[in-house]
Amino acid sequence: MFTIRIDVDELLECGQRRSSFSSNLILTDTVSSGLDHIGNTTGQIYHMLQHTFCHIHGIGVKTEARLWESGIMSWADWHKSSGIALSRRSLMEIPQIFEESQDALENRDPRFFCDRLTSSDQWRIFADFRDSTAYLDIETTGLGEDSDITTISVYDGNEVFYYVNGRNLHDFVNDIDRYTVLVSYNGKSFDIPIIENFFRIRLDHAQIDLRYVLARLGFKGGLKGCEKMLGINRGALDGVDGSFAVYLWHRYERYNDEKALETLLAYNIEDTVNLERLLVEAWNRNITQTPFTNELALPYPQEPALIFHPDIELVESIRNQHFR
Repeated sequence: MFTIRIDVDELLECGQRRSSFSSNLILTDTVSSGLDHIGNTTGQIYHMLQHTFCHIHGIGVKTEARLWESGIMSWADWHKSSGIALSRRSLMEIPQIFEESQDALENRDPRFFCDRLTSSDQWRIFADFRDSTAYLDIETTGLGEDSDITTISVYDGNEVFYYVNGRNLHDFVNDIDRYTVLVSYNGKSFDIPIIENFFRIRLDHAQIDLRYVLARLGFKGGLKGCEKMLGINRGALDGVDGSFAVYLWHRYERYNDEKALETLLAYNIEDTVNLERLLVEAWNRNITQTPFTNELALPYPQEPALIFHPDIELVESIRNQHFR
């Protein structure tokens, strides 16, 4: 028998109020035995979600680490415990949450987990739902939610799709339904609200916003800042950002300049493709903080072939005209 004490502060980490914490209670054999049907095959390999406990009320990443240290490495190991100190609410939730978690995996429902994980922990769904994940980035005419979308690029790990205002932009609405997980950088605050407002739709996908995932690992400064900290070189597009993209769009609109549009798309697509590399980087760095490094580390992805190339002379012309 072992006992793990949960700090009250950990409930704040889980987004709960101090007043919701009652005295530590012991997980009884009755509750534990109710979980015996969750698979526990000896030597079975689990994905990160099956090692995850911090989607349960009152269990944060610190307590989760203590569970691992105590030999509770996955949902299937919970039956090994004859006594864990948890809040009353946690005790009540555990049997049902594990069963619902297993059902969510089997039914391919990533939203179940994202709704219960903090934004900085939502990276955990990646491996189980990678085959239905889309990396997403938009370019706009401004920063407000009422801005027009100029281009959207989507990458699914195999193929790049791009959408241009005035051409095929509205195809995005149907195409994005092929996926269940959207990966972005600052998408929860920018890309997704603008998309929903522009198209008058609701995106119900699970979301991994790398702004929060990378920030907890110490990488900040926007998408380009994180890329530089991690050694990603943009070459001819170094220094091009969202405000620069507005000038590219204006040039395309005003002069029907296809080189400006192609440069904009090259930039937009690079934003999107780099998200996969950043997510794998974040995954591997997070995994090294768990006991599962050898089991769960991922290889770095190969970049897809470039569809568009930036016009270097045009980039320098806009830079000299507007940014110097």
